[in-house]
Amino acid sequence: MSWINRVRNALPFAAPKRDTPDNLWIKCPSCGEMLFTKEYEDNQSVCPRCDHHGRIGADARLAQLMDPGFVLLPAPKVKEDPLKFRDTKKYVDRIKGARAANPHPDALTNAVGRIEGKKAVVGVQEFAFMGGSMGMAVGNAFIAGTERAIREKCPYIAVTAAGGARMQEGILSLMQMPRSTVAISRLHAAGLPYIVVLTDPTTGGVTASYAMLGDIQIAEPGALIGFAGQRVIQDTIREKLPEGFQRAEYLHAHGMIDMVVHRHSLRATLAETIDYLMAAKAA
Repeated sequence: MSWINRVRNALPFAAPKRDTPDNLWIKCPSCGEMLFTKEYEDNQSVCPRCDHHGRIGADARLAQLMDPGFVLLPAPKVKEDPLKFRDTKKYVDRIKGARAANPHPDALTNAVGRIEGKKAVVGVQEFAFMGGSMGMAVGNAFIAGTERAIREKCPYIAVTAAGGARMQEGILSLMQMPRSTVAISRLHAAGLPYIVVLTDPTTGGVTASYAMLGDIQIAEPGALIGFAGQRVIQDTIREKLPEGFQRAEYLHAHGMIDMVVHRHSLRATLAETIDYLMAAKAA
């Protein structure tokens, strides 16, 4: 026991030390304001001071977007560590660590249900799972989601959040780019919409494939969206890039995405979009 605790215990008028939860407060990564965690979560993880849209997990995202009663789809099984990859640690150990820290077996989780009464299959990427990286499990989950949408005769909505392809799977991860493109083509052949919600961050091979192939491209405010990083591009073209050129607002202003929608309005916007696109299909 330290001397300060001994002194405290010896003083009858000293108030006893009380333990407080470690997660009572959260610091906004944008403005630095300290916020009550409950207040922050009740506001859909949007800072009430500066309106920064924080990163959220797949379960929270599905709960925000879908009506109660949605059903999670089983994750497809894939061969793990097909290349026997190792860097500073084994790939299988990285997967085990990611699974221990996350509720789902890989970075893309599908659910079937309704959005304000409109049937939809929604696939959400979990950035906390190895940076939302796209490997065989993500590719197979994406394809499974589109196939379920075809069977249900409803749209497939992809909510992207990724650092790109999963380097530990090498060329096998890059193969998920054309595979997902073919899956989207099959969805279109069935006359069904494909909608993308771009969240922070969406980069690399995910941006170069299914993230930018939506019939409608919706982004959250301030989301980082791009292929290569700003520094890499500047070093390559040897020119200074505009401020915020990879942010949602800049991309919207230059015609690369269709809408920038606040998280509070995202569910209603998706329901309206589904209604419009499915009505066009019926016509």
